[in-house]
Amino acid sequence: MGEGTEGSGVSDELAGRRVLVAGAGISGLAVAEALVAAGARVTVTDDDPASLAELPAGAEPGDGAIPDGTSLIVTSPGRRPDHPLVATAAAAGIELIGEPELAWRLGAARPEPPVWLAVTGTNGKTTTVGMLAAILRAAGLDAVACGNIGYPVVSAVCAGHRVLAVELSSFQLHWSPSVRPAAGCVLNIAEDHLDWHGGMPAYAAAKAGALTGPFAVAGVDDPAAAALLATSPAAHRVGVTLGEPGPDQLGVVDGMLVDRAFGDGPVPLIDAGRVCPGGPPGLTDALAAAALARAHGVSADAVRAGLAGFRPGPHRAAPVSTVAGVRYVDDSKATNPHAADASLAARAEARVVWIVGGLLKGASVDDLVARHAARLAAAVVIGTDRAEIIAALARHAPDVPVAEVITGDDDPMTTAVRRAAALARPGDVVLLAPAAASMDQFRDYAHRGEAFTAAVTALAAGTVPGAEDGG
Repeated sequence: MGEGTEGSGVSDELAGRRVLVAGAGISGLAVAEALVAAGARVTVTDDDPASLAELPAGAEPGDGAIPDGTSLIVTSPGRRPDHPLVATAAAAGIELIGEPELAWRLGAARPEPPVWLAVTGTNGKTTTVGMLAAILRAAGLDAVACGNIGYPVVSAVCAGHRVLAVELSSFQLHWSPSVRPAAGCVLNIAEDHLDWHGGMPAYAAAKAGALTGPFAVAGVDDPAAAALLATSPAAHRVGVTLGEPGPDQLGVVDGMLVDRAFGDGPVPLIDAGRVCPGGPPGLTDALAAAALARAHGVSADAVRAGLAGFRPGPHRAAPVSTVAGVRYVDDSKATNPHAADASLAARAEARVVWIVGGLLKGASVDDLVARHAARLAAAVVIGTDRAEIIAALARHAPDVPVAEVITGDDDPMTTAVRRAAALARPGDVVLLAPAAASMDQFRDYAHRGEAFTAAVTALAAGTVPGAEDGG
């Protein structure tokens, strides 16, 4: 894994220690590799034994129990605080941390620790981190996007990258108490993962961990994020707003993104029309990425070049096709009501046939439905938590036609697209913006988006049976 961790204090501390890696996903395997390189005695466990088939050389598969002599557990980020393993570790006096925490310790022990520029928030994290990495590379820096996007932070640290654009989820922050990014950002806070955290206060408190370094950045148009910024211990607190910025803020003036927090006087960055994705969420993400880069000393020219060249990844409001005058848009990444709200708002010019549903994770959709009822042509409801969504539609949009796709359908997305096509008319948009997680019916949001794209492609080719009926 690149340079390794030779000579570091953390490496010396890990040498010979028995460490349990609880979870053999992407981050767990990266952790195991880093720990083996540091000389630790590594055991890896997972609920799926098949995932233990290709462990790094030197790591041993476990049977789910904590091996005798274990002094550290590195857990997968999704493990809830009320999981039995957590209680067992606490009772035995065994420290339990997450992958970013291990990465932080390994990096901090290096002669030249990497710089962490961290992003969290309910929505927009991946886009902001992508924008930030593009800006940093435009500045000629050895920078990489890592974290919750799929490239573990520990891998980026062990590869020796100098500047890390780190996406951190609330789960990761919960299990990483020592992380103090050089600059960290909270984009927004809305209901999400409440089943995991036990409520909004704990969820917000986890997000606040990103604001504990020298520079704290937040989207101040979001009241909850603004409140976290106001109480941050950071020496420098910077707000980003879609309005005209005040001192210590970045914002928008006459269609231009402008920085008033770094440098002398207002510094123009880029014309808002050149930012992709556009609209309020995209511009907020761009301002946040610019603020983090400027906190690291990046020039306005590099900010402009990085943002101008950036394009978002798939499943983020991506046009798929137009069939019989109806546009189909894949926003599978809208995995909670806050994200779906932005997605629906961006379609204000058209009637929307909304494909919605999945795992709500304790979030309410009442406000979301009420806010957008007038623009809904119809709704097609999928997934486990259909009843809550159908009830909200009945309360707040009683005149909107609703089609329900029963869980257990062999091909739920094909069924959903077929029913949406039957309910749409030329000029409408069929929008996949589920407001919910995907794991009840799909591997992840990307798999859900791919299924939508495949179903629309089949519809365009005339190979979806029953596209003319509504049932």
